[in-house]
Amino acid sequence: MPQQRTSTGVAEASGGPALLASRLTPPALPEPMLWRPRLLGLLDEGVAGSLTLVRAPAGWGKTTLLTAWARGSTGDRDQDRDHDRDQDRDQDQDQGPPAWVQVEAGDSGERLWAYLTAALRGGFRAGPTASAVVPPRPEQLESLAAELATRERPVRLVLDDLHRVTDPAVLTGLEFLLRHADGRLRLVVAARGDLPPALHRLRLAGDLTELGPDDLAFTTEEVADLLVAHGAPLPATAVGRLRERTGGWPAGLRFAALAAGQRPDPARWVERFGGDHPDVAAYLRAEVLTQLSPPARELLRRCAVGGAVRADLADALTGRTDSGQVLAGLVREGGFLHRDDSDPPWYRPHPMLADLLRQELAGLDERERGGLHRRAADWYADHDRPADALRHALTAGQWDRATGLLLTHWPELVPYERETSGVPPPPPPPAGAVRRDPELALAAGTERAHAGDVEAATARLRDAVAAARTLPAPRRDRFRRLAVALELTLARLCGDHPEVRRGVARLLAVGTASPGVSLGAATAGAPTDDDPRTGEDADVRAVADTALGLADLAEGNLVAARTRFAGALAAARRTGRPRTELVGATRTALLLALAGELSPAEETARAALAMPPCQGWSSRVDCGYAHLALALVALYRDQSAEATAELVAAGAALGTVGTTPAGVTAELATTGAAHGGVGTDPAGVTVGAVAALCRAALLRDSGEPAAAIEVALRARTALSDVREAALRPAPGGESAGGGELADRLLALEVDVRGEQGDLDTARRLLAERATRQPDPTPVLALALARMELRAGDVRAATAALPDWDAPDAAGWPLTVRLAAGVLAAVLSRRAGDGRRAGRQLERVLDLAGRHGHRRVFTRAEPAVRELLAAHLDSGTAYWPQVSDLVRDAETPTGQGPGGPQRGAGETVRALGEPLTERELTILRYLQSILSNVEIAGELSLSVNTVKTHVRNIYRKLDATRRRDAVRRARALHLL
Repeated sequence: MPQQRTSTGVAEASGGPALLASRLTPPALPEPMLWRPRLLGLLDEGVAGSLTLVRAPAGWGKTTLLTAWARGSTGDRDQDRDHDRDQDRDQDQDQGPPAWVQVEAGDSGERLWAYLTAALRGGFRAGPTASAVVPPRPEQLESLAAELATRERPVRLVLDDLHRVTDPAVLTGLEFLLRHADGRLRLVVAARGDLPPALHRLRLAGDLTELGPDDLAFTTEEVADLLVAHGAPLPATAVGRLRERTGGWPAGLRFAALAAGQRPDPARWVERFGGDHPDVAAYLRAEVLTQLSPPARELLRRCAVGGAVRADLADALTGRTDSGQVLAGLVREGGFLHRDDSDPPWYRPHPMLADLLRQELAGLDERERGGLHRRAADWYADHDRPADALRHALTAGQWDRATGLLLTHWPELVPYERETSGVPPPPPPPAGAVRRDPELALAAGTERAHAGDVEAATARLRDAVAAARTLPAPRRDRFRRLAVALELTLARLCGDHPEVRRGVARLLAVGTASPGVSLGAATAGAPTDDDPRTGEDADVRAVADTALGLADLAEGNLVAARTRFAGALAAARRTGRPRTELVGATRTALLLALAGELSPAEETARAALAMPPCQGWSSRVDCGYAHLALALVALYRDQSAEATAELVAAGAALGTVGTTPAGVTAELATTGAAHGGVGTDPAGVTVGAVAALCRAALLRDSGEPAAAIEVALRARTALSDVREAALRPAPGGESAGGGELADRLLALEVDVRGEQGDLDTARRLLAERATRQPDPTPVLALALARMELRAGDVRAATAALPDWDAPDAAGWPLTVRLAAGVLAAVLSRRAGDGRRAGRQLERVLDLAGRHGHRRVFTRAEPAVRELLAAHLDSGTAYWPQVSDLVRDAETPTGQGPGGPQRGAGETVRALGEPLTERELTILRYLQSILSNVEIAGELSLSVNTVKTHVRNIYRKLDATRRRDAVRRARALHLL
């Protein structure tokens, strides 16, 4: 044996130095231990390549994760947890626990190589090449590499705390072994920083798998499990809030879980938990701040005056000229400073580090803090961010400036959603200043309304009204308009839609140049090109139409909302109000997507996301609407991966903290998390219903009908609860929270139940809906027709199908109209009228092609593929489009992509395991002459990831090379 372990825990290497056994074995797992299957699975996949890097600062659970993975290889994982695991591992992974080396501070190169050699050769205990554990000289590395290359299976080595390695020769030697061990060395390392230069070529070669802070962060579901494991379960809303406050940081969550169990009211305590908690603050100071250079730490402290900074803002706050370089360097270390994708980029600290930095900022004297706020106010005012400028001006006591900002930028200061900055509120202005200038109190109230503090905003409004009684007439009129705008804002934040409409009427009465303008005339739509109203009148129109549009959208009155936002968008563009324009553009994009007008929806959403107000984590709710619109666009174009990604982005931007699509949808659909977590907030429930519509369709596509039904049902229930709470009908539509969205969710549920053969339940759901509204809406009539066709009653299906080509059908959502047209063509073919079916299909193809609709064909009834194939043979003006649709159309029998495919009169053996969406994408590239490296470049993936997918494709298709896989895929109609 090359080494022996003594009773003292020291491994004595023959011919070499004594080694600590504790550095060659994984440490003990913490108790209680939460197993995280998604991360363990990523590590399982990563070791298929040469190097897996787990990179994050202190407290992100790197060692705990690697220990769990290493011990899981011995079976401990199955003993300590009950979760699903993928049993189909590569053979080179099924070989017992990996070798382990713990790097310690001060390790010399010779000392570290002694441990590395002991760990590597420990895998050769029974091998003929076992030899004494002696630190190799550089010329002996070839011998060690040769030993590794002779092994039948790869040796897996975990190297914990790689950042402690100070000898470049060690890193160079590791890189040498990875290159020359013929793939028999799989290195898994944990480090606080990026790869050292000696290992960067592995990244360039695509032979690197990386897990960073975003991967290691706890999801909402994992936070809930951790709290239960610590005996401190919390309500769902409190769990979400804790995840948001900690950013999923594992150490912070463990501190919170330990402390919450000792509190009489843990849910209320979570609201106050942050980076200023003594244990968290001490940890962050010791492990994060003390590791920074004094200039970098001071920069972060001064920048804590705001929520997020840009390099030029940081320069203005600190007097430096190199803030951008410092901030970029801190981001590279990862975990506690984040950068967005805008140009120039914005930076913001982790929520808990931000709490601590603000605590340290308080250590500056009052005069210095005031100077920082004045500089911030100057910068924000110069960069068209009046809301931020107002907050800093009030905090710095710049009363005249605060009033001036309100008078000049009041339309941009109207908050449309609750968006907190996380910074402390400014103090209320002194009574003497308010008496001299009542508009100052309105400015303070507007700032508080922007932060979602309705109570404080209402108090400031009362102060302003009391002080304004003696204002002269011209100034009193101006004051009245600003006060009414604030009243309207407060009504919106409270969800009081009747008061919103009354507030709009008052605003139009006091804010238009032409007295006596009625509400109906003033809100009939966007002003025409020759409209004489400009300036203040257009600002009033933009604010009024936006408020009405948001109320209509929250009530589910989508058609009216779209009209309102069109008017608001036109008015905002006329007066150059980008914040108001963004609100109108993002909601318009979502409504266009719901209407099936995908091309303008995509164009509007992408243009909105590129607007300056969407940068720097501001206007996050508005950005969320744009992402949700793009998710719908991708869904209807049958781009499942893109739809899922946009859905997750929407959840993150709207304030939901779940990181999985299912978690995002659940929160959006049932808690109104996008709007402060108020479960009965109509706006939150409405946007949640849209997300549920998208997610349920994706679940249906992936072969999870029960989950799809559950998501749709929860969203419908939430809409129903809102409708009952409103106790009144919404003007021009269904009761609040009902209407079109509820019907579309019901239709989706009926379709899924019909696909599963549960026709009785599907009939009952439609019958219950008919008791409330005897005449079915087009989407429900279409669902009924599909159900009758599945029941085999072609005549009943034909009778139930709405006339999709009638003049009034032009007002239907295009998705509904297209689906009805496709079904009409199927029924015509069933009736033996092939010519009519062809004409109908040509008309549908024309309508669909304008916006890129594909889902209506590719995810439709089995007969649709046969219809398309027959149409291709008979001739069509849309041959390329139909050819692609025939290739991609699948049989929706509850199976996802890669399930059994069937053409006309042809049956093939189904795959034992369906291909995923990503595998299908890569499979299509395998038809080309592109190499794996080029495919990776096309898809923005690592080569290692592409290789893993290719291996899975070969396995699932029972192929050994690319040509065989393509041939098999074509036989299955996957290509």
